[in-house]
Amino acid sequence: MEYTVTDLEKWNDLIEEKVQEVGLEYYPQEFEIINYNDMLAYEVYVGMPSMYPHWSFGKAYEKLRTLYKYNLTGLPYEMVINSNPCIAYLMKDNTMLLQILTIAHVYGHNDFFKNNRMFREATNASYTLEKFKNHADIIRSYINDPSIGYIEVEKVLNAAHALKYQTDRAIGVKNLSDEEIKRRKMEDYKNSNINHSPIVPRIKPEPPNVEKVPQEPVEDILGFIAMHGDLSEWQKNIIEIVRDQTKYFVPQIETKIMNEGWASYWHYNILKKLDLPQKLYLEFIKRHNDVIVPLQGSINPYFLGFEIYKDLVEKYGLEKIFEVRLMERDESFLRRYLTKELCIKLNLFQYIKKDKSYVIEEISDDEGWKEIRNTLSESCGIGSIPNIRVEDMSMLDKSLTLEHVFDGRELQLQYAVETLKYVVDLWKHKVVLKTNLNGKEGKVICDENKKITYE
Repeated sequence: MEYTVTDLEKWNDLIEEKVQEVGLEYYPQEFEIINYNDMLAYEVYVGMPSMYPHWSFGKAYEKLRTLYKYNLTGLPYEMVINSNPCIAYLMKDNTMLLQILTIAHVYGHNDFFKNNRMFREATNASYTLEKFKNHADIIRSYINDPSIGYIEVEKVLNAAHALKYQTDRAIGVKNLSDEEIKRRKMEDYKNSNINHSPIVPRIKPEPPNVEKVPQEPVEDILGFIAMHGDLSEWQKNIIEIVRDQTKYFVPQIETKIMNEGWASYWHYNILKKLDLPQKLYLEFIKRHNDVIVPLQGSINPYFLGFEIYKDLVEKYGLEKIFEVRLMERDESFLRRYLTKELCIKLNLFQYIKKDKSYVIEEISDDEGWKEIRNTLSESCGIGSIPNIRVEDMSMLDKSLTLEHVFDGRELQLQYAVETLKYVVDLWKHKVVLKTNLNGKEGKVICDENKKITYE
């Protein structure tokens, strides 16, 4: 190793001075130096020192280890946890310059975690590590309970993992309870019978169906099942654990481009302010270009975010990007700030698969750039996951009706069918999914025995 811990501490002090000079606001920062085996494990466990046991983590580890062994994938230079204090893992095999760049990059993430509204509204960084450890202890207690055991716990976790991203899409917006919705509907109905003109003929409104459950479509499928399903207390607790952890990760999914672009923008500008020796400076330019290199046929979030922030600073000044960092998520970030000029500069285009070939559908011209921007905006973050909602629960046979909010993208039927089976595992009654099948409205039905039929 070409450096010591003392060397890293000195560079960290210099970087932190520059971080404060440029106005970043961050949690106390802690670093751990780990080897590649540790990084493989932390990547699988999303950086958490403690996670509950589940076979999916072991599967992900073996897959990642095999890909890395045969040079089919690389490992991240670092990994950062949204916690207070903020914890970051540095790869032991990184060069001195790469550690310097990575440390600066980490402070960018740290600032983003602390200040972006998605994280401020959905997570409490001060309790992150304790929360995940507590969740792991609870799950292990169920596994070690002779009346429950690993197999039963695994069944619930399998189903909960399959459904965990079918959750509320508007972070920070409090949903009304069914009782509150009923009360408002009844008030509106009563008012409609009182406040009317004696001259204009009035069509008497139908009274609201206050027996319907849910009163309005529910995006949080796991939450609905936990509330209305035939589940034991320990099963509900496992579902709540998965829901709680998903809420922690949703802001990261929703801000991938913004977050990586922000960290890249600041590592670039902070390192330019350091008095780097020429040898390190040349490596810095190369490493930075490696991070933000455009990818063929896909989007590099580091590159796209970096270029948008750079464009905003050139047009509106540094203060603008702090405002953007505070308020936006990837969907609004792209829709508002991915301009025609940037689409042309970055040579963005849109392609589709036709038969067995890929065909360019849109290019960044006078009209095409809007389609490209809109497609990127609508398909990033949670927008890349189908929006499935609970529409109705039958009061007769307790069958559950789900609806796919169709946006022009049909479901991959094989995955939809397997996911419905997991819904049945938890719900224990027939489940109906309304969606588009081959361009027409249709239904996929999964009964209590997991037999699939189509209508």
